[in-house]
Amino acid sequence: MADVGRYNRLTIARFADIGAYLSDGQGNEILLPKRYLPREPEPEVGDALEVFVYLDSEDRPIATTERAKVQVGEFASLKVVEINKIGLFLDWGLSKDLLLPYSEEKRPLKTGDYCVVHVYLDRHSGRPTASAKVDRFLDKSAAHYTPGQAVDVLIAEATDLGFKAIINNQHWGLLHKNELFKFVRRGMREQAFIREIRPDGKISLTLQQPGRAGAESLQEQIIAALKENGGVLMLSDKSSPHEIEQWFKVSKGSFKKAIGALYKQGALVIHPDRIELPEA
Repeated sequence: MADVGRYNRLTIARFADIGAYLSDGQGNEILLPKRYLPREPEPEVGDALEVFVYLDSEDRPIATTERAKVQVGEFASLKVVEINKIGLFLDWGLSKDLLLPYSEEKRPLKTGDYCVVHVYLDRHSGRPTASAKVDRFLDKSAAHYTPGQAVDVLIAEATDLGFKAIINNQHWGLLHKNELFKFVRRGMREQAFIREIRPDGKISLTLQQPGRAGAESLQEQIIAALKENGGVLMLSDKSSPHEIEQWFKVSKGSFKKAIGALYKQGALVIHPDRIELPEA
């Protein structure tokens, strides 16, 4: 049977006036309404299509070629588009909105608000459903990441220490304030790196590659930028964090360390308002 609330690759079994019936390869057919059929190239029986499967108003599986913003088992930041006596409804990219029951609301929300949620299959209705109580859906077992490893994160909430982020749809991590060299907000997706796994199992994150590999990569980027700009960059250790982030996507502290190391190597000259390649 096709997975409800997820993308499936199904084969066109037959056509009807209302659309195409797709086979899951196990003797089951799922309707893809006519309005969602691809127009070019014109599909034929036997063609495989990637479709998203959900339940219609009569609890029957139905397929769509609309692009959902999140699948069952994943986390996302979604906008509240309607509130009624049943619950809150979120825009997840499909014509039929996603239900966030009142019982799964973490804080009071109003229409237009964004909310970080986990999508799961409700055990009673079998429908994809959202929960803002994301903590219970995260993996509580020990994480097996390595320092410097690249990960995908979803910024979930602000704290006094920085921002809590969901790592690879599995674990909590924390971006400390002193690691933030650019603007972030709840709901943003970013590539981050594992900075440290503490003895208590908590995970510290950074937005720039840590350690020697990251430092060497930044030094190479600076030299390349100098060469591309005639040997001069109007940046120095006095430049603002914003100017440095625009050029190299790193913190001011990392930039200062990198140009300091290059200066010691004789690879560049530091002036109050600029850095330059040394004269040959």
